[in-house]
Formats: sequence, structure tokens, C-alpha cells
Amino acid sequence: MFSATAFLKAFVVGGAICSAGQILIDKTRLTPARILTAYAVAGVILGALGLYQPFADWAGSGATVPLLGFGSLMAKGVREAVVSDGPLGIFTGALKAAAGGITAAVNFALIAALIFRPKPKP
Repeated sequence: MFSATAFLKAFVVGGAICSAGQILIDKTRLTPARILTAYAVAGVILGALGLYQPFADWAGSGATVPLLGFGSLMAKGVREAVVSDGPLGIFTGALKAAAGGITAAVNFALIAALIFRPKPKP
């Protein structure tokens, strides 16, 4: 089941990934959108090379929840779809693999938008 070690490992790894992003925001001229995109692309590359899955198996949710994990999930989905569907899988695999996460994000954003009212920036 779950252990304190698994929770601690996920917290430390996820925190390190997020801390690296915050350092990039603070110390470079990169915008948060570019950093998020770079994380997703890095996850795709590491996933395509087969390097991310062993790391995710070791780190648990600390590696699968951040954007690196999303990119890796997309690479895995494309790889599996190409095997089962042929070249069409290049276009459909990433969406099939990430559909659950994307749907959850959209639904939670909708709920938050209905509950909270944004205030205009001064």
C-alpha cells in the first residue's frame, strides 16, 4: 500500500522539480509559460528515450504529477498508439493517453470559475 517513505520521496522529488522551475523564473528572463513548455518537452524527450519511466517508478507521484510526467505520458501514449494503430497513432496517441488528466483539469477549472469570482488587477 502506501508508506511514509513513498510520501516523503514524492514530496521531495515533486518539490525539487517545482523548486527548479521557481529558480528558473527568478534567475532567468524565461516566462512561466516557456518554462512549463520546456518541462513538458523535456518529459516527452526523456519518455521517448525510455529514461523517465524508471525515474517515475522510483519517485512515484513526485515525478508523475508535474509537467515532466505529463510529457512522458504523452510520449508513452504515442509509442503505444503507433504500435497498435500504425502511423495514425502519431496524431492520436498523446490525446488518448492524456485524456483523463486533461478532462479533470478542465472540469476542476470550470468548478473553480463557478465558485470564485476574479478581481480585476489594479
